[in-house]
Amino acid sequence: MPETLMIGTRIRETRMMRGIRQSDLARQAGISPSYLNLIEHNRRRIGGRTLLRLAGALGVEPSRLTEGAEPAVVSALREAASDSAQAERDRVEEFAARFPGWAGLLADLHRRTEALERIIDTLTDRLAHDPFLEDSLHEVISAVTAIRATAAILVETEALEPEWQARFHRNINEDAARLTEGAQALVRYLEAAPDRDADLAVPQDEMHAALAARGHHFPELEAPGAQPEEVARLVAREARDGLSAPAQALLGAVLRRYLEDARALPLPMLRAAIAQHGTEPDRLARATGADLARVFRRLATLPEDLVGPVGLVICDASGTLIFRKPIEGFAIPRLTGACPLWPLYQAMAQPLAPLRCRVRQAARGAATVQALAVASPAGPGGFDRPAPLQGHMLLRPDPGEAGGEARRLGVSCRICPLADCDARRETSILSEGF
Repeated sequence: MPETLMIGTRIRETRMMRGIRQSDLARQAGISPSYLNLIEHNRRRIGGRTLLRLAGALGVEPSRLTEGAEPAVVSALREAASDSAQAERDRVEEFAARFPGWAGLLADLHRRTEALERIIDTLTDRLAHDPFLEDSLHEVISAVTAIRATAAILVETEALEPEWQARFHRNINEDAARLTEGAQALVRYLEAAPDRDADLAVPQDEMHAALAARGHHFPELEAPGAQPEEVARLVAREARDGLSAPAQALLGAVLRRYLEDARALPLPMLRAAIAQHGTEPDRLARATGADLARVFRRLATLPEDLVGPVGLVICDASGTLIFRKPIEGFAIPRLTGACPLWPLYQAMAQPLAPLRCRVRQAARGAATVQALAVASPAGPGGFDRPAPLQGHMLLRPDPGEAGGEARRLGVSCRICPLADCDARRETSILSEGF
């Protein structure tokens, strides 16, 4: 309902809160009760002197009746209602105007839920594949097992020499100290979970953080005549900033491919093609003679003011995500397997066949995005082995054009709320009865 038509609702609510009868308010404002009834049911517009008289009779500032609900509250309520088929989305502003306290509470609960889901997402990634967490848990469990075994010997052995008793007591003390140290380290590590960039767990995280810090764009590799030595210099610079050796190897591989893409599809040529054909990858591929996967990668390296927000996900033939550039509104798991309903994996089953799909994740704060996917060989094959395949999925904000209903999918099975999903690999920790 337009904001200008919400004044009547606020007049009615204010009058009822003050215990004023409709006929009395109409008399004080100098209008008929029937006309006031139409105003209160948003069937007549109001302004000027009538609004001032009504505000004076109610004892409130006129702005109290005209300003409407807090925009942030209305926006949060709309986000909360986006995943519900039962919510009356067209009456969000009316609800916020009539019950501002309840509206604010629901908006706060929505934000808290989003924050908790992000924490669960981070913890799920770490619990699944984080090597540090795995080692820490193993250390804690080993210490607990050793303490239990030693205590069982002391309890079950009736006649135990004092020397052995002292030895077992010393073992329990040492294992307890080890358990305390391991548990404290584990708690410190988990306390950083809400910060997705804290305590990077694996070299791939370090590599992605280094790319994100540069906006995924490296002018040094775009320059004409750039040589592989420039890649080595960029990696060495990151190494001086603390990048681990395994992460340096990953970053070097990504930057070498960046250099190859920049040589095959130079920035001036790409800018000219975008100016003539727009940012549609298939048109750019035809205009430049480059394959779609290379166009995807080049678009993901360009400044946002040239191509707009662009995300990119790359997987190998096993389905493992080996590259991720996120886009707002579409979550990408850091370590765990992604949702099998992603067009990325559909493309892997149809090599060289490009796919286009509107998708929306079943998560709060998710947006409808346009996903373009293609799978292509990442190197030469042979008679003794097939060519290695890589899947590329380009992510862009949905242009809002008619294209059918968006495909509902998840982030990963462990945190996906979609019920009765045929592609589910494991039970979601968000489902009932987990």
